[in-house]
Amino acid sequence: MNSPETTLEDLSIANPAAYPEVTQQLSENVIFTTVDDLCNWAKMSSLYPLMFGTACCFIEFSAMIASRFDLERFGMFPRMSPRQADLMITAGTITMKYAPVLVRLYEQMPEPKYVIAMGACTITGGMFSADSPTVVRGVDKLIPVDVYLPGCPPRPEAIMDAIVKLRKKIANDSLQERQKTEPTHRYYTRPHRMNVVPLIHDGKYLETSPRQVPPKEIAPSGLPLLRELESIRAIEA
Repeated sequence: MNSPETTLEDLSIANPAAYPEVTQQLSENVIFTTVDDLCNWAKMSSLYPLMFGTACCFIEFSAMIASRFDLERFGMFPRMSPRQADLMITAGTITMKYAPVLVRLYEQMPEPKYVIAMGACTITGGMFSADSPTVVRGVDKLIPVDVYLPGCPPRPEAIMDAIVKLRKKIANDSLQERQKTEPTHRYYTRPHRMNVVPLIHDGKYLETSPRQVPPKEIAPSGLPLLRELESIRAIEA
């Protein structure tokens, strides 16, 4: 307890922080902002990433959720359903067979939604772009991408840096200009209407007309391959 001899000056030295007082100044009791800033602050402070991964990049994404990197300090919590998520981090290789699933998940996410292309495989096809006919050469051919995150795979610190850049991008959004910046077309949509073409690789390339009728330059000598094919057919008969 304070002694009777304690003065107000002594109390101010012991407790330098002043007692809270109700002021009559409007600037200290009311916060002025815009609707854009308020909505952007709410969106950037509560991003819900979709629990989504297809390859090795998802291991780094899972590490970022753990206690060492603590993703929740950004107000982010991964969601299991695309209907409750507004951020898709494409962590891993996307193949042609998986492309309709990716588009379906993206279309089920509510607006506004954002995409981070994580890893070289989702940006350019990565190491599969040279000799793989099934890997998509960039998910931006399927869905619009907001932030590109290179690496094979990128570390959790790099993912957090991409999230910070996405938050800065969200902070500059405008509700009036959002429709102007939305993509007007995509290379691929799930209910696509493409022209049906005849099957090319049917496994019967030896029976095509160029193989059956040799060119004029080599017609006199014939084709050894055709002779072997005829001998095989004769044996089978």
